[in-house]
Amino acid sequence: MDALILSCGTGGGHNAAGSAVAAELIRRGHHAAMFNPYTLRSERLAERIDSLYIETVQKAPTVFGAVYRAGQLYRDLPGRSPVYFVNRGMVPVMQEYLSRNHVDVIIAPHLFPAEILTGMKREGLPVPKTIFIATDYACIPFTEETECDAYVIPCAELEESFVSCGLPAEKLYPLGIPVSSRFSQKGTREEACERLGLDPGKKYVLAAGGSMGGGKIKKVIQLLSDEIAERQDTELLVLCGSNKQLYKELMEKAFPSVTVMGFTSEIADYMKAACLFVTKPGGLSSTEAAVSGIPIIHVAPIPGCETHNARFFDEHGMSRFCHTSRQDLADALDLLDDEPARLAMIRRQQALIHPDAAVQISILAENMA
Repeated sequence: MDALILSCGTGGGHNAAGSAVAAELIRRGHHAAMFNPYTLRSERLAERIDSLYIETVQKAPTVFGAVYRAGQLYRDLPGRSPVYFVNRGMVPVMQEYLSRNHVDVIIAPHLFPAEILTGMKREGLPVPKTIFIATDYACIPFTEETECDAYVIPCAELEESFVSCGLPAEKLYPLGIPVSSRFSQKGTREEACERLGLDPGKKYVLAAGGSMGGGKIKKVIQLLSDEIAERQDTELLVLCGSNKQLYKELMEKAFPSVTVMGFTSEIADYMKAACLFVTKPGGLSSTEAAVSGIPIIHVAPIPGCETHNARFFDEHGMSRFCHTSRQDLADALDLLDDEPARLAMIRRQQALIHPDAAVQISILAENMA
């Protein structure tokens, strides 16, 4: 089977989900190509789109939230969205690519390529079978205007929500958000600590702003540092993602009991070594944590889909959603001393989250091709 995965770098989650599926398809003996569809027009265009998004959520998250809310309102109006019409301009180059390359199934873990493929279908052009993967615990605006053959959603509990947004129930597959198999690999905390050079006798709190290092993470780190400094044998590990400015600022502050790191490919080991994960509620990073089986504290969501993610996890007992206040974070850190509460949270994660999503999506693709 020849599979094509189309994604965009507007945040690390979409590409990570696509890469997880690609790895599983290749493991199963298939061919899987993955790229940003805008690179068919130009590498510069793809980079500009990705960087504009990342800069917006890092430097002006309230602007992003306003745009998201506008999208929620716009979806109730008749006709297609501006997102559809902008992406329709990519139809000719996508048509040319597909005419020159054999593809049995196209997988889109991002809205934009799904809109491109929808534009092709509406123009009567031949399109292989298409699978859309939702990488958030909500139906983001304009998903309902796409015309894919299958929609993979995070879990069955969200089916009603997606149907209410206009997606046909018969096209929904609650298979989960795909993550790398590294997060579900068995192993002990002590083994992970040894690989990372950490002291297994200490308690580690892992803090991250997602792959973009976004959100009000600086305030969160300051408050966490103050609280952890008062605890014995406890250390805060901070992952800044690709946000070099955040890394520089945190290094200059030299917080006590805090280790600051940039982007790392060892996050699966860090999740196994840590006792608590403090993060903005990205759909992919939250799923990675739940698959790893680590208690989660959600903070500083980017307004929009991340707010929905945090609420869904909190309401289902899979995380604790905190305001960025000293008292809220101090209360959340009490989980370090409450093993029954931590274990209960992990059990809820295991009950709702699909660690084998990449496998199940690959099987779906095989059946559709």
